[in-house]
Amino acid sequence: MDGDPHGHRAANSLLLTRDGQQPAAPAPTGFLVEVTVPVYNEAKVLAENVRQLHSYLTANLPFGFVITIADNASTDETFAIAERMSGELAGVRAIHLDRKGRGRALRHVWSSSTADVVSYMDADLSTGLDAFLPLVAPLVSGHSDLATGSRLSPGATVVRGPKREIISRAYNLLLRIVLAARFSDAQCGFKAGRTEVIKALLPCVQDEAWFFDTELLMLAQRRGLRIWEMPITWVEDPDSTVDIVRTALADLRGMARLRFASRGTRRPYRGPRRLRAGNRPDARTACRSAEKELAAPEQH
Repeated sequence: MDGDPHGHRAANSLLLTRDGQQPAAPAPTGFLVEVTVPVYNEAKVLAENVRQLHSYLTANLPFGFVITIADNASTDETFAIAERMSGELAGVRAIHLDRKGRGRALRHVWSSSTADVVSYMDADLSTGLDAFLPLVAPLVSGHSDLATGSRLSPGATVVRGPKREIISRAYNLLLRIVLAARFSDAQCGFKAGRTEVIKALLPCVQDEAWFFDTELLMLAQRRGLRIWEMPITWVEDPDSTVDIVRTALADLRGMARLRFASRGTRRPYRGPRRLRAGNRPDARTACRSAEKELAAPEQH
């Protein structure tokens, strides 16, 4: 980018307001969006919520979709229910992983996706589904590369307890201070990206759990990609089994890894052999470049 070696002009469009979003162009014929729903022991709500999601997408999405239920080593009847859903509803499929980790599930699905846009949302549907089309529209039109919902942007409507609110705000404040993040809500379980962009970033993302989101967004920001962040309506699931303190501590460790990463200690993700970045010199070089970018905050 002439006269803009760090991609600041592209990055300056990172946080658009709802009013600043450009209208989406009509979706190309045959356009496909994949919605991944990572699940762990969600037997109580999975069937009802998948039916609700499928009904919404069928009625409101002007292009094709597939829902992938990615079971993360559940110990209840979650996968059996997911398989039943795949037999009952067109465009629903179920996969099972024998290890836990939201990042692991997303990597598994996204790296082999044939859709034009990949996305994910939490199984509890805490985010209002009316936000999904506005989330993916800038990706379909080509105006953005990644998109993420935010519970902390102006205009968001959030119902959750004070403990979770404080931890979330503190974590995202630290991201801005330590890593110069320009997005407001790294951990919101409501994200999407153009598949070609996501596949290019995945080999350089190491985390397999909750920090996966933050690492993906930071890498995208450092590369000057266009990230559309939109306020959402979000209601906390009172039955959530997420240990927010343990998750926050893991996120802090991830943040420290990115901040103090060095060329000699951080390596690209070592996935299945056919996907390993180490087998492709260009991908390996790109990951090393990304490590250098991630190791220090941006200079303005």
